[in-house]
Amino acid sequence: MTGITLVPIYLAEGRGLLQHLSQRLGEVFGAGVEIRRPWFDPERAFDPSRGQYNSTLLLAQLQGGPGAASDRVLGVTGVDLFIPVLSYVFGEAQLPGRAAVISLHRLSPGLYGLPPDEALLAERTVKEAVHELGHTFGLIHCRQPGCVMRASTYVEEIDLKTGRFCDECLSAMRGAEAKEKAGVAAGLGSLSLGKRAG
Repeated sequence: MTGITLVPIYLAEGRGLLQHLSQRLGEVFGAGVEIRRPWFDPERAFDPSRGQYNSTLLLAQLQGGPGAASDRVLGVTGVDLFIPVLSYVFGEAQLPGRAAVISLHRLSPGLYGLPPDEALLAERTVKEAVHELGHTFGLIHCRQPGCVMRASTYVEEIDLKTGRFCDECLSAMRGAEAKEKAGVAAGLGSLSLGKRAG
């Protein structure tokens, strides 16, 4: 992966949270991170009968974004997300692919009647972002306690995660990334050969 593009979608939390997320994702994935406005209309994903946004439709819009095929695109939104078979999701990603989306809506302590806690919200956001980006490398849910790839149905389960990949998931991600880089290099090599032959 050469880079990650963060796309804020209806995000009231502001630039401070995005800057924190950008820094942490850069550290975890060893990639450059940029923040970019949406190039699509997120309202196309709104379902008025549910009052929520369909995360799969947002993924399709994010997938078509600018950047190399090896880059990742992460939508970060403040609206409530769903998929048709679940009442809500914290996020969704292509498995594997380049696009992922997370929602801060159910990560905020305020939703549960608790006082605002910006540090807790930021930590939950990072964990969910790393989790969904892990899926883009083909990682599935992990059973290892503490691994960031462990499934989370409730926000309390997010809090139990460390925010890091277990050794097995980290190895799988590095393997997927190496294959990705080799594929890009092979593609560039064949392009170079094609130019010489022409």
